[in-house]
Amino acid sequence: MATSAQRVYRAACPNCGAPVEFASAASASAVCSFCRSTLVRDGQTLRRIGAVAELFDDHSPLQLQATGKLQGLPFTLVGRLQFGYADGTWNEWHALFDNGRSGWLSEDNGAYVFAFDAALSSPAPAYESLRAGQRVAVAGQAWDVASTVRAKLVSAQGELPAPPNLAGEFGVVDLRNPIGEVGTLDYSRPQVTWSIGRSITLAELAMSGLKEDSEKTLSARGVECPNCGTSLEVKLATTQSITCTQCKSVVDLSKGVGADLAHYQQNNSGPPGGMEPQIALGTTGTVAFGGAPLPWQVVGFLERATVPSAGDDETYYWREYLLWNRAAGFAFLVDAEDGWSWVKPITGAPQVSGSGANWQGAAYRRSEGYAARVTWVQGEFYWRVQRDEQALVTDYVGVGLATKKRLSREQTGNEVTWSAGETMAAAEIAKAFGMTALAPGALARDTSPVSSKSGVPMAVILIIAIVLIVALVERCSSDNCSDLRATFGEASNEYRQCLRNGGSSGIGGGSFGGWSSGGGGHK
Repeated sequence: MATSAQRVYRAACPNCGAPVEFASAASASAVCSFCRSTLVRDGQTLRRIGAVAELFDDHSPLQLQATGKLQGLPFTLVGRLQFGYADGTWNEWHALFDNGRSGWLSEDNGAYVFAFDAALSSPAPAYESLRAGQRVAVAGQAWDVASTVRAKLVSAQGELPAPPNLAGEFGVVDLRNPIGEVGTLDYSRPQVTWSIGRSITLAELAMSGLKEDSEKTLSARGVECPNCGTSLEVKLATTQSITCTQCKSVVDLSKGVGADLAHYQQNNSGPPGGMEPQIALGTTGTVAFGGAPLPWQVVGFLERATVPSAGDDETYYWREYLLWNRAAGFAFLVDAEDGWSWVKPITGAPQVSGSGANWQGAAYRRSEGYAARVTWVQGEFYWRVQRDEQALVTDYVGVGLATKKRLSREQTGNEVTWSAGETMAAAEIAKAFGMTALAPGALARDTSPVSSKSGVPMAVILIIAIVLIVALVERCSSDNCSDLRATFGEASNEYRQCLRNGGSSGIGGGSFGGWSSGGGGHK
């Protein structure tokens, strides 16, 4: 267990007289815990330069004096910066190591990155010149721009290596590279600061001294639906949006539970009450998503659809289940017409060349690109869900020995996110979540291999696929879409679109899915 750093400096706050302690002789600033004055060290005295606002209560499990280890070296959280931007807030915790080195544990939407300040060997690119998805050179290395945001410092607490900048908005740019690193350009000062880090979990850091488990502290997060007044219980500390269980309105919590809660009413995608998930919200299943089996709880459900392009009147639907594990964060189960898969947001940027991509030693090929929109949501989400929010999606499938692997790139405005995962057998999902009472065939949609070791030409495979699709359409027409009703349910868009088309299903293949917006940004 890490030990608290040796206290080397103490002085009285010049505003209220309360004691202010410094764990590091190198720290230049602190925030008084009593009067919230911003203090800077001036020789052996403290000088007040202003005051910070109250912290926004984001129910973070981290707190000052929590301890941990990174690569065996103990550290203590001694300070905190809280930033706000259009879609919410994020925290950067000042970690002081026992050897005197400072680092930053950044926290955003349940994801964590440990980073260290680094030197810029050449001038940083201008903030205004950077766009999401762009490839740039920073400090002599190639990076992909993941997001650009305008932010402001909301509040600060504890001991900091430099005085907090409270003057207005500034630019923050997140970058990724193929080896899983996260770079951050901070334009809050005349001299742009640069840091490099990697994604990490609290379990890997062996943290102690955290706040109580979220289950013990969330009773105070009850809210009333601003549309119908129904009492809603917010179960996750990272929740930014929640759906009313009664009227299905989507309620925005990004400005805090006590704020004037914005909301919008959804247009039902099914019968009155909307489409229901096949895996019920709150269900927990033990699944191995590329690692050891862990208990994952279903906390959110989305229905998404393609946005037809010019001359294309067909719309394809699929469903995504947002899963949560306290130690591992968030993952998605994707239920598409061509089968099931799982994906998790990744830190880093796969190497893309032409129609191919490489990530962690596996090769992928581009399968398709399309625009997607959210048509229906239920439950809780770690991002601020907006009406009909859209994304540009590019899907990749593994090749060679990696045919089960999947990659998905999504771009929404000024942010690019990547997700990675694999296909899953429907029987494995049913077993994991105890789904023994489903209608026959309700989950039986397994993804076929995307490449063949038998040497069968791809053209022959495509011809066979076309024949099968034609046969499916004819069968759907002949039995009045009963197959789609049995497979997807009477409330599904697949079944209802088949009825609208007079028995022609209008659905097709494609590894749709991989929603990952909003996760793990800002370091």
